[in-house]
Amino acid sequence: MKQFLFTFLAIAVFTTASFPQQKALETAKIKTPNALCEACKTRIETYLKRIDGVREVTVNFHRGETTVKYLTDRTNIEEIKTAIANSGYDADDIPANEESYKRLPKTCKKFEDGGGHPKTKAPATTPSEEQ
Repeated sequence: MKQFLFTFLAIAVFTTASFPQQKALETAKIKTPNALCEACKTRIETYLKRIDGVREVTVNFHRGETTVKYLTDRTNIEEIKTAIANSGYDADDIPANEESYKRLPKTCKKFEDGGGHPKTKAPATTPSEEQ
């Protein structure tokens, strides 16, 4: 009986040890309001995919939003936002790195800086809000 119990415990320990532990995967949505074209999308995705722990990046330049799936034990949201800022784009409350922004192609710069992006439109108001 003792040998059976010992064998059972040994199998349980080795089986449990052979399965990888589940990593904590988190999804974050980051506002990137000055990423408004395909070139901006490609640049942000390239920068973020270099970060250890980033599993998936989706830039929706029509909405000015970047969705990132990342492993929380390898990176954090602040590091991801900093990487976006270092690529030349605003990321939520972190403004774009000035030197990186200067290196962006003219088409990817803000309209007020002589770039090709249109001015940001004001949110549409409904008739009930106008009264």
